[in-house]
Amino acid sequence: MQDTRIDKEVFGETPNGEIVYKYTLRNADGMEVDIITYGGIISRCTSRDRKGKYHNIVLNFDNLDSYLQGNAFLGALIGRFGNRIAKGKFTLDNIDYQVSRNEGKNHLHGGEKGFDKVVWNAATRIRMDCASLVLTYTSDHLEEGYPGKLDIAVTYTLSDDNELSVQYEAISDRPTIINPTQHSYFNLSGDFTKEILDHELLLNADSYLPVDSDMIPLGGTRSVAGTPFDFRKTKVIGESIFKKDEQLNIGKGFDHCWVLNSNGESMKLAASLYHWRTGRLLEVFTTAPAVQFYSGNVLSGYCSHKKKTIYEKRQGLCLETQHYPDSPNQPDFPSVRLDPGDNYSSRTVFKFSNA
Repeated sequence: MQDTRIDKEVFGETPNGEIVYKYTLRNADGMEVDIITYGGIISRCTSRDRKGKYHNIVLNFDNLDSYLQGNAFLGALIGRFGNRIAKGKFTLDNIDYQVSRNEGKNHLHGGEKGFDKVVWNAATRIRMDCASLVLTYTSDHLEEGYPGKLDIAVTYTLSDDNELSVQYEAISDRPTIINPTQHSYFNLSGDFTKEILDHELLLNADSYLPVDSDMIPLGGTRSVAGTPFDFRKTKVIGESIFKKDEQLNIGKGFDHCWVLNSNGESMKLAASLYHWRTGRLLEVFTTAPAVQFYSGNVLSGYCSHKKKTIYEKRQGLCLETQHYPDSPNQPDFPSVRLDPGDNYSSRTVFKFSNA
């Protein structure tokens, strides 16, 4: 057994002269998670295969400059609002707000400079069986167009039983909206030259949100039964991704929001991902109402640096626990409103094992 500990080193410096640090969380089992203060990015996460060997299983860059230039939200914290807002517009208390439009005519993942592109303050905490990194940031009133000064804290905790917890907490000084998430790309093979089509996936959802050609929900849910979107039983991703389906054509694969079955539980299973060649298993539990499964369909267009493509499409996948896309404009969706005096709280746990 090893000691649970946290190591810190300089990872780089932004063009504005801000020092970016890398923190390495290590548990007694030997699992390691690297997190950099730029974007709160998980830049490495190791997991054992069935032979007991650890390998990194999240897509990453090895230098800050690549993260500064990259545009795939690789491993980053996302906010204030994860996913899309139609036309970058919403209304609160009869006041219209225009947030930045950074994906055509729509707003995506917090805008031009969302949580993924800021340097977070960091503090560490070690207990007998876990190591925690607490990241904090203050988003000013009308930053990217959002109302209210938002104070947010995100706590990454690595436990000795190989669970990585992500706890989100926030307050605001005026009515606003919030929907943070974590955008790691997983490839449980540990070989990032391989596609994720051989991974076996389960999604704990009877329905999903169909979208229009701009990836905005059409309104209402659609049953997964009899469609390629039915992952209620574990199946290989490659078995469904090439089927003829209008929604798959729109997303160029899977890039949709599944509505989770809660069964009255606040912390519920969202997804299970298995790679049979290595035996690695990832289970995702969350208090969020939904999960966005993105199969990395356009990675090759976003993960390039100095004219060199670093990752090709479908070499990683995301399981983003969150509220529904475009929630501020769809009254039938669960509310993402945060009022002064209220405390926002959400938690997701990534549990790693092998079989």
